[in-house]
Amino acid sequence: MKRIIIHWSAGGYYPTDFEKEHYHFLVDKDGLIHNGKFKPEDNEICKIGKYAAHTGGGNTGSIGVAICAMAGFKNKTSVGNYPILKKQFESAMDFCASLCEKYNIPITVQNVMTHYEFGVKNPKTTSAGKIDIIYLPPYPWVSKDEVGSFIRSKIKWYKLKGV
Repeated sequence: MKRIIIHWSAGGYYPTDFEKEHYHFLVDKDGLIHNGKFKPEDNEICKIGKYAAHTGGGNTGSIGVAICAMAGFKNKTSVGNYPILKKQFESAMDFCASLCEKYNIPITVQNVMTHYEFGVKNPKTTSAGKIDIIYLPPYPWVSKDEVGSFIRSKIKWYKLKGV
C-alpha cells in the first residue's frame, strides 16, 4: 500500500453497510474502529466489486479511512447534526499512525492526504470538488487549506508517541 486517503463519511456517527463497502476502516463517534468489507490489500489491484471504491481516480494502492460524521454539512457555520468529535478525530489520527507503521507509508503530502487534497491535485478525476475533509469542528481555527497539514502533524505525533 502506498498511501492513506482520509474522508468523512457524510453520514451519521456509526458506519452503515453501504459505507463499509467503500472504506477499509471507519471511525465511529466513540473512537472505535470498524473494518470495512474489503482489506487494504484488495486495493493493490482494483477489480470491479472486489475493492473499496473510496476515491475516484485514486483507489489503487490506497487505504480509505473514514470518520463517521458530517451528514448535513454545508459550511463551517452549518455543520449538520453529526459534526466530527474530538475523541473520534484523535482516534482516527492514532489509527492512521498505526497504518503508516504497518504498511511503511511515509507521512507526507504525497502519501497521507484528505479526499479534498486528492481532488485538488487530480482535477480530472471524479474526486475533484470533494469537500472531505475541509473543516474540523473540534479545531475550528484550522483553515480549509491547512486541514491536510494539521492531519499529517497529528499522525506524526501519534506515530512518535507509539515509538
